[in-house]
Amino acid sequence: MNRSQSSPVTRRASLVAVGVSLGLCAAIYAGSRGLATFDSALIPYTVATIFLAFGVTYRYVVWISAPASRRLFKRGWGSFFSLANFRKAPTALPKMIVTYLGMQKFLGARSHARWAAHQLMFWGCLLAVAITFPLVWGWFTFTSSTGAGPGYEMRVFGFKVLGYDSSSITGWLMFHGLDIAAVLVIPGAGYFLWRRMRDRQAMTGQRFAYDFVPLISLLVIAVTGLLLTFSSIFLHGGGYEFLAILHMVSVVFTLIYIPFGKFFHIVQRPAAVGMQLFKYTARKDEEILACRRCEEPIDTAPYVENLRDTMRDLRLDFDEWAEYCPRCKRVLRGGAYLDHVKRGFK
Repeated sequence: MNRSQSSPVTRRASLVAVGVSLGLCAAIYAGSRGLATFDSALIPYTVATIFLAFGVTYRYVVWISAPASRRLFKRGWGSFFSLANFRKAPTALPKMIVTYLGMQKFLGARSHARWAAHQLMFWGCLLAVAITFPLVWGWFTFTSSTGAGPGYEMRVFGFKVLGYDSSSITGWLMFHGLDIAAVLVIPGAGYFLWRRMRDRQAMTGQRFAYDFVPLISLLVIAVTGLLLTFSSIFLHGGGYEFLAILHMVSVVFTLIYIPFGKFFHIVQRPAAVGMQLFKYTARKDEEILACRRCEEPIDTAPYVENLRDTMRDLRLDFDEWAEYCPRCKRVLRGGAYLDHVKRGFK
């Protein structure tokens, strides 16, 4: 994308990002009942989430402005919300959301250990976000129903939704939800950090800021969060203030980092579900295109044509190669190498 094209995209992305950020501010104000249930001690976290909303929106708009991403976006979300696809395969979308987004079975084909570690990180982070963001925004509050305990009330937008005893299992889970999330994240992030330092395949081309920083940040957040609980229970609050500041800094840094680092793929992944749905539904009533060389099936004609259109948008002058299977592409490349490169060494 050249400079003349990037200026309108940048302006549009900035405007959309500002709109989303203002919308989140309005939602925080309304959800906290005019800031009545908003905790001022959590302002740094709140500011970080607003910046996160701005950064993610800005980068997402810029991302879908590129030809290849725009086509993926249109095809993916078009298939995601298509009534025709729902009529053809009503259970396909829920299954793909569970298997592709939730269980991430595609990682299991690469390594069972990587799949397990990714699942621990994914569900741990999801649990932490589900607890932290509503609390930070003042949408969820926990108050003593008797003034001195042990009865507590969980209120959402100011309305009571649950009452529980702090000494019950429900109470324990409520108070230690973030600790559970940390216990899930630590082995997952630790495995990937270990792999980055020991696995030669992972080490090839890795970058500290892109590959190591997000894992280290997650580990610092999880460990300091557990240490806060340890301090309050076993040390009578010793070192709590220092740990709280360190924990806050690590969380704020990570939230600000997300739009610019590796974690941005979390936002991109749902569009890929739509593309998988597009391929799945197309196989039901579209012809399967065969490889031009070996005549083995490749994929549906609409999917291959969509790939060729994307390559044309990117001005890649070899879009006809999309009609060859991966094996034949390698054979043809090898033959071209022998014919044109090795000839000079004979």
